[in-house]
Amino acid sequence: MDGQSFFDPIILSVKISAIASVIVFGLAALFARWMARARFFGKSLVETLLLLPLVLPPTVIGFILLVALGRRSLIGEWYEKLFNGPILFTWGVAVLAAIVIAFPLAYRTMRAGFEGVDRDLEDAARAQGASEWQVFRYVTMPLAANALRAGYVLGFARALGEFGATLMVAGNIPGRTQTIPTAIYVAVDGGSMRLAWLWAAVMILLAFVMLLVANRYSKS
Repeated sequence: MDGQSFFDPIILSVKISAIASVIVFGLAALFARWMARARFFGKSLVETLLLLPLVLPPTVIGFILLVALGRRSLIGEWYEKLFNGPILFTWGVAVLAAIVIAFPLAYRTMRAGFEGVDRDLEDAARAQGASEWQVFRYVTMPLAANALRAGYVLGFARALGEFGATLMVAGNIPGRTQTIPTAIYVAVDGGSMRLAWLWAAVMILLAFVMLLVANRYSKS
């Protein structure tokens, strides 16, 4: 493994997923709440755009991010001047790729939870003088809590398993950007099947636990 620890891809994958899942949770909750209640022209178009990464191949997402964040792009130039280095092929851009890929799954789960909240209960709280924030904090959030938890867990699991987009924008640099999925790919390509099986076993175990937790919340 050329001096690389077996646990390096595992630690990096968990770190990327943990950061991405927190950001995804906030964004998905915000958009899910808005889309569950809002009525406006073009809502179906906005909904389609939010869910588009769910059906696009990850390599397409990776290609778009590669173009948008490359050195010749405005974002890429700005980032390089500000931080004295490119954003591509860093673990930070792997977090961004994981956010884009994981968002739709978390969003769909959370929106279903918000849509299941009884509006009469929210209106009753407003009638008692509660502000919109108080209604959201003390009525909507508790009633949609299971869906929010399930959305977070699914977002974490999806970010953990991201491969295509991550490989395109972050590459596969051992100790820096190599996640479990990319490590498995390289191990198989190099004929290290035992190592690939070990990483795959870790991935299966983590994914199984995440789905088990999400399934528990979705049914409770």
